[in-house]
Amino acid sequence: MPDSTLFQAVIVPHRSLSARHMRRLLIVICAMCGVSASAFVMLGAWPVGGFTGLELLLAAMLFRLNARAVRGSELVLLTQAGLRVLRTDPNGQKREIVLSPAWLHVVVEERAGRVPGLVLTARHTRVEIARSLGEDEKRDLANALAEALARLRSPVFDNPQLR
Repeated sequence: MPDSTLFQAVIVPHRSLSARHMRRLLIVICAMCGVSASAFVMLGAWPVGGFTGLELLLAAMLFRLNARAVRGSELVLLTQAGLRVLRTDPNGQKREIVLSPAWLHVVVEERAGRVPGLVLTARHTRVEIARSLGEDEKRDLANALAEALARLRSPVFDNPQLR
């Protein structure tokens, strides 16, 4: 079995709101902004209404971009042949990176004031993975991947004659 899977991780961005709840939140924001904008318009500050409308369009567009980003994913697959990183962007386009496990190192790069980066280095290639994960999840993934690489590099053979 030269292509048996030794390690597999599927990474998808976490979103705390479902599409239905996001719509409800946007409706509540629109209602609250509408009430405050209408109060300003009634007081004679009519430009506030226009700016509020622009603000709501911008908020709706940002909510849509956020909801669209959840369609992206990342698959990290370690086999005897190599480590494959298969990225799918929100548009559905796939990009694959293959690294040799013989030269592969898993590095957690500390960044001051930010979530650390999880970087795979192999000779002259450097690939950052799991950008959407938090600090604890990245460290767990790094430890699990490093253990899988260690098992791959130093296999345990079971010889019944030596028992």
